[in-house]
Amino acid sequence: MMRAVGLYEFGGPEVLRVVDLPEPHAGPGEVRVRVHAAAVSPADTLVRAGMHAQALSEHPAPYVPGMDIAGVIDEIGPGTETGLSLGEPVMAMVMPLGPAGGGYAEHVVLPAGWVVRAPAGLDHAAAATLPMNGLTAQLTLDRLALAPGSVLAVIGAAGTLGGYLVQLGRHAGLTVVADAAPTDEALVRESGAAEVVARGPEVAERIRARYPEGVAAVADAALVGPRLLDAARDGGSYVRFRTGREPGGHDLDGGGRITVRTTFVPEYAGRTDKLDQIRRLAESGALVPRVAATLPAAEAADAHRRLEAGGVRGRLVLTF
Repeated sequence: MMRAVGLYEFGGPEVLRVVDLPEPHAGPGEVRVRVHAAAVSPADTLVRAGMHAQALSEHPAPYVPGMDIAGVIDEIGPGTETGLSLGEPVMAMVMPLGPAGGGYAEHVVLPAGWVVRAPAGLDHAAAATLPMNGLTAQLTLDRLALAPGSVLAVIGAAGTLGGYLVQLGRHAGLTVVADAAPTDEALVRESGAAEVVARGPEVAERIRARYPEGVAAVADAALVGPRLLDAARDGGSYVRFRTGREPGGHDLDGGGRITVRTTFVPEYAGRTDKLDQIRRLAESGALVPRVAATLPAAEAADAHRRLEAGGVRGRLVLTF
């Protein structure tokens, strides 16, 4: 048996509990990761709250959240071709809606191509913050394909995803304008924002004041919604990071003036090349992870409460 953190019913953080599950083993083409750290993300709170209840109903409870893990390879399936070796520190993105569940577990079995070496010099907690948000940010920039020198606005720049968008945007040669509260301005500038505007309801107007024709693209990592469309130039893009309808039941529409894009990170699930690119960027210092705090896995409910209360800078990480 192995320990995991899961839930038998959907609800608030209190539904999370330590559970015993059968220990999984790696089959052909798979590796098993002994998880030392699992990052806690907003996506995990959606699983816990029941936003994916229909998809999960195909599998028996308990449901195990978690999209980011770091640890060591402790089992390689028969006949598996991989450059990874037993005992090697690794990181991976996990899809928690499948039958095997998510990353809040002592052992996770994945296709070998989903797992890459952890960045040299990073501990397990720091490495665990990189896969899902790093791939989300990279997918966003790949889909936008902005020319160097283009202006990218990042809203929610003090958060983990926003911070990675700022860092990767700067690395790609973009001019990044970001929002921040006064207490976060230094942090956002350190991430690589060329300009910082005050966060709040009028952030689109403040961006337009700096760039009267609008910016090439707006990445809405704070889930602000339609009022950010005004910050983009004609022919530009607005990127959102959650699917579904906007408040009021309407689909978000750029009105033909701008393109509305949705970044769906499962598109990069199993993209070893992209995740290894994140590893290299972290090793070079172009991508710097931030760990807000580490907590024992048994305190997962407290981690979810802290995340949902807001104001966390960096990722909360569960340790096994």
